[in-house]
Amino acid sequence: MRESAVGGATVAEAKEATGMQPADVTGAVPLMQPSTQRMHGRRGWAKKYERRLAWSDAFVVTLSMVLAHGVRFGWEPFIPVQGNNAPAYFLVTIAIVVVWVILLGWTKSRDAAVLGHGPEEFQRVMHASWLVFAGIAIVGFLTQWQISRGYLLFAIPFGTLMLVIYRVAWRSLVKSQRDAGYLQAQCVVVGPPKTVRQMIRRLHSVPRAGYAIVGACLPGEGAAKHTTIEGVPVLGGADDAAEHAIHANAEYVILAGTDAISLRETKELGWELEGTGVGLIVVPTIVDVAGPRVSMSPVDGLPLMHVDAPRFEGGRYALKNTIDRISAFLGLVILAIPMAIVALAIRIESPGPVLFKQIRVGVDHRLFTMYKFRSMYTDAEQRLAALHAEQGVDAGNEVLFKMKDDPRVTRVGKILRRFSIDELPQLINVLKGDMSLVGPRPPLPREVEQWEENVGRRQLVKPGLTGLWQVSGRSDLDWEQSVRLDLYYAENWSIAGDLVILARTGWAIVAGRGAY
Repeated sequence: MRESAVGGATVAEAKEATGMQPADVTGAVPLMQPSTQRMHGRRGWAKKYERRLAWSDAFVVTLSMVLAHGVRFGWEPFIPVQGNNAPAYFLVTIAIVVVWVILLGWTKSRDAAVLGHGPEEFQRVMHASWLVFAGIAIVGFLTQWQISRGYLLFAIPFGTLMLVIYRVAWRSLVKSQRDAGYLQAQCVVVGPPKTVRQMIRRLHSVPRAGYAIVGACLPGEGAAKHTTIEGVPVLGGADDAAEHAIHANAEYVILAGTDAISLRETKELGWELEGTGVGLIVVPTIVDVAGPRVSMSPVDGLPLMHVDAPRFEGGRYALKNTIDRISAFLGLVILAIPMAIVALAIRIESPGPVLFKQIRVGVDHRLFTMYKFRSMYTDAEQRLAALHAEQGVDAGNEVLFKMKDDPRVTRVGKILRRFSIDELPQLINVLKGDMSLVGPRPPLPREVEQWEENVGRRQLVKPGLTGLWQVSGRSDLDWEQSVRLDLYYAENWSIAGDLVILARTGWAIVAGRGAY
């Protein structure tokens, strides 16, 4: 990597070189606006958002602790903790508030890299709350202070719940801003043309992730052969990536799988970016691997990434199966009367059975009978061929055929599909062990016959009543996107991830996005 005059520039010099101006007071930075309206990530919308989130955290934690004190002790602040030299409870409340807010920052729950997408932010919030609880327990053990259990059992769980609710509200704001083209980190991607093209497609397909590619740098003769890639301008060669990133007013340089840059040159690129406010993101050559399977170990300065092979048996799966069956049983008991009302509505509108039974492919490609409330007329299968001929089938979606305003769907069926009520009888499949609460979409045998190589790996786990497919757009997704989500889930699922998907399913049902 050749030396760059801007490599060791100070922040002030970088500002002068790039002509940066302060962002507007809201921190909302329009995508692809002139560079004078943007700021580097450490001084732009991200820092402003983190500060506002810190104030929000402080407010929520303080309110939760004050309410816990009031509920347990009334509004008398000077009630002492039992024990020798123990402080008053109001001092304990203040100490917990301060420590909790600090730990929310220490666990990086407000880091811009995890804001707006994925479960990592919420996991860090819960980790901070657990550290608070553990810290109180340790202090109480060492000092023999007997802090009220009722006080703590109200404060910590309630405070954690309120933090998550507030974070969800903030995330909704971020998503709406990103959907409008704001709050996007401007990035320059460095790598060979094929890899750069894939990076641009992936990142631009998920604007809510918050990364906008504004330029590309290609190694070797690639810069001379290309002026644009996927509509993104090629700024120059990979050797000058740092200089191009600064002049493009980028917030990150994304280094994506190029052999043209050696380990030494990669390190020098990081040096050149020091003090400029431009961060460095290195994309590994392996994709669709989640955190539980990944660990890092440094060897002679090399950060080696260990990737565990996916496992499809053991204690985790036994626990998942137990949770599934207990939850399905409780769900069927609670929903028995509403499901009976739905069954009556189906019979009143159109003759035929209440339940629709269909053979689906389950774990290890075993066939099972899946149950749903009937949402179509009884001759729906016979009319399918005519619909194919009339509507045609999208080239990317020929395996997974669905259409809006399907004439085969009854009036009651449209309502059932809109709110996914038609899928409730699948709780019977979960109770029987054919399905899980969360998993890949259960495919039809005729779909499996058309699968390409490796798609069958999605059947290494039980199909689910809901899953990543359900909460990511459902029928609005094309076949390739659906397969990628299912494969990702099959190899990287976790109990915590399942809980997040179940929570997101509720919102997906209310919003009705992709439901038809």
